[in-house]
Amino acid sequence: MTASKPDASRKTLRTIRYILWGLVAVAVIAVAGFAVTQKRGGASLTTSAIGGPFSVVDQKGQPVTEAALKGHPSAMFFGFTFCPDVCPTTLFQATQWLKQLGPDGDKLKVYFVTVDPERDTPEQMDNYLHAFDPRIIGLTGSRPQIDAMLKAYRVYSKKVGEGEDYTMDHAAAVYLLDSDANFVGTVDYHEKDETIMAKLKRLVAG
Repeated sequence: MTASKPDASRKTLRTIRYILWGLVAVAVIAVAGFAVTQKRGGASLTTSAIGGPFSVVDQKGQPVTEAALKGHPSAMFFGFTFCPDVCPTTLFQATQWLKQLGPDGDKLKVYFVTVDPERDTPEQMDNYLHAFDPRIIGLTGSRPQIDAMLKAYRVYSKKVGEGEDYTMDHAAAVYLLDSDANFVGTVDYHEKDETIMAKLKRLVAG
């Protein structure tokens, strides 16, 4: 006796459901395995893709390369001195972070990297940073040098407008790097102060 068409359709639907459940189970296992790898310290694409060689100068005109990031944790922010709000606000926040860390503030190096090297010469950076904690280090260089650094750290930046009154659109997150110069997270512009300080304390604690 052959199965009726409705019975055959039900069998087909059950088979499709079993296949879909199997695919979902495989996906869940794969995601769980990836999360465990991350917890155990396995290298992730996001972490390994951020950072790399660079060669720029600080606000005193002294050469700085990626080697300067080794041996201490770092907080790195990309912006420009003609920025009307986000950049000075973030640098003011960084000044407060260093104070709130107390003696541990000396363990953290804060870098302010310009995305506008045409205007942000070492002299301009030096004058600008006088308004903030003296431990904050400004980094600038030629346009190719800065572009290479922006590419290495996957930082978005774009010139907006023409003439002397142009501005720069750019990412506003602060990058957190461990003492091996590995990317370990970010500080968001809108995060609460207690959340930020918890991240920084973990960072300087190693």
